[in-house]
Amino acid sequence: MTRSDVVRRTISRSIPTAGALRREGGGWVLGSVAIGWLLILGARFAVPALVPRLKTAFGIDNATVGIAISMTWITYALMQFPAGVLVDRIGERGLLAASVAVTAASMVAFGLAPAFGVFLLAAALFGLGTGLYGPARATVLSTVYPRNDGAAFGVMLGAGSLGAAAFPLAVTLLADRLGWRLAIASLAPFFLIAGVSLWRAIPRRAVDSDAGESGRERARAVLAAITTRPVAVGVGAATCMLFAFQGLTAFLPAYLVAAKGLSGTTAAGLYALLFISAAVSQSSAGRAADRFGDRVVLVAVTAMSIPPLVALPFVGGLPVLAVLVSLLGVRLAIAPVTNAYVVDVLPEELQGTAWGLLRTCFFLIGATGSTFVGALADAGFFDEAFLALGVITAVAALLYTVLPAR
Repeated sequence: MTRSDVVRRTISRSIPTAGALRREGGGWVLGSVAIGWLLILGARFAVPALVPRLKTAFGIDNATVGIAISMTWITYALMQFPAGVLVDRIGERGLLAASVAVTAASMVAFGLAPAFGVFLLAAALFGLGTGLYGPARATVLSTVYPRNDGAAFGVMLGAGSLGAAAFPLAVTLLADRLGWRLAIASLAPFFLIAGVSLWRAIPRRAVDSDAGESGRERARAVLAAITTRPVAVGVGAATCMLFAFQGLTAFLPAYLVAAKGLSGTTAAGLYALLFISAAVSQSSAGRAADRFGDRVVLVAVTAMSIPPLVALPFVGGLPVLAVLVSLLGVRLAIAPVTNAYVVDVLPEELQGTAWGLLRTCFFLIGATGSTFVGALADAGFFDEAFLALGVITAVAALLYTVLPAR
């Protein structure tokens, strides 16, 4: 980091976050990106809330449902690198608009799926569509809000958590009245509206044509960028957290029904509570990291995330479970801090490509979290699965303790 970067970041920490964000880039860019992410994350977590209905409709078990959810994350992961390359080549506006349009099509495909094989293809389409969103949303926020990137990421990811809180409960209630197919398909028009908003709000930016640079030279530059210690430590810890997060969120509603005796609607309500807690935590963590530093916040949040996972198999009763699920949501606060950190330490001219490649790697690994928990659940080790996720979270906490300063 140059001397001017240090001065700029020091000054930014003394500015009230909301005012600083408005002065840097206005509200339209952040608002449009946040709404798009709200819809994507909301739709992503609506599917786990419907697991009991999907098992009945298609005659499948937990492990098979886990494969479908993993398929979403695998295709999402595979899109990260090409999407990152496209960010550096053509900019963010077209990618973000195309992402929500393809996601709208996947919502319709989910609703029309006559058999599980088609449902699996719809899950793949959903992953491909949403995969276009990840790298572009990060680079556009980092570019438009350079002084307060942690706060901007916190607002955007907090909005996504609100979607993740509201959509599963809303889809569950709608499915009770109209069936799960129509409940999912009804989300498609909202994605199309979001696409129009993104197209109008995101500014065009100059892109690097890389004239005179060979593919081999660029590959070397990207490899050098992603193998630095800050990137390796940050991404390694994030991979552990993502694996545990995916395993937790894919089966938490089903676990609350099967192991704790809750109704599907009550489980969906607690699932919503997890993401409401996450939304508050993400916004606070982004601001705290801009002010106090990344490592302090990441170690604190990750360490706080271990006890709730370990305690979950041993508690019962709605009030206690509500408190515990709220504490589980705090773990999502690492996302805005880690995203802002890793994007910032990457070379600006390679941010899209390098960030996309990194996201492909850690999302491919993280995608197996749902299959891991589903397989243990079918083998009669549902409780032990959550204990294992606690151990993996502890590994992330240890990695964050050695995270270098920016």
